[in-house]
Amino acid sequence: MKEGIAEGRDRAAADVPPEAAPQDRRRARGGRAAREKVDAIFRQWQAERPDIDPAPVHVYGLVAQIQMRSTAFIDEVLAPYGLVRGTYDVLTALRRAGAPYCLTPKQLSQSLFLSPAGLTSRLNRLEAQHLVARLPEPSDRRTLRIQLTAAGEAVINEVIPLVFEAQWRPLRALGAEGSARLVEELTRLAEAMAPVEA
Repeated sequence: MKEGIAEGRDRAAADVPPEAAPQDRRRARGGRAAREKVDAIFRQWQAERPDIDPAPVHVYGLVAQIQMRSTAFIDEVLAPYGLVRGTYDVLTALRRAGAPYCLTPKQLSQSLFLSPAGLTSRLNRLEAQHLVARLPEPSDRRTLRIQLTAAGEAVINEVIPLVFEAQWRPLRALGAEGSARLVEELTRLAEAMAPVEA
């Protein structure tokens, strides 16, 4: 397992031809830097706890780095619109729900895997920006609905293609087959981690 991981890193480094564009070489260096950080943690655990196999550090460490980096480049795209990834996710959940772009807080929390408290802070920010509105449910005044405003709909319609393009850029390096394999392997990992339902 350890040998396979090391070989994969070496192959990834070799896959960048010398004539590659400067931004591709910078990305490759960035990818190697991420891997080197994870390798350093792996070696520390090997030295400090030789009685355990720290190989999972390679998987979870790289997943964490990918999550942090993807959030950073998405936030960069969103900054001119006064959004961050968290508020963008709320707007996209409402937009993909279809017209009239309206969900209850419970539906939003479930869609975004968020606690009610985490959702409330995002809604407060979006409401202050006039991008969403809290509306009373006509059939039950104790229940609220969250709806995109006209301004919110306009902003999210403009931003969605920009974010998807930013997300596509690193995936293009994998090609269609590589992306499909990655999805399959991530699905297998998600299935292995899923809680067993009674």
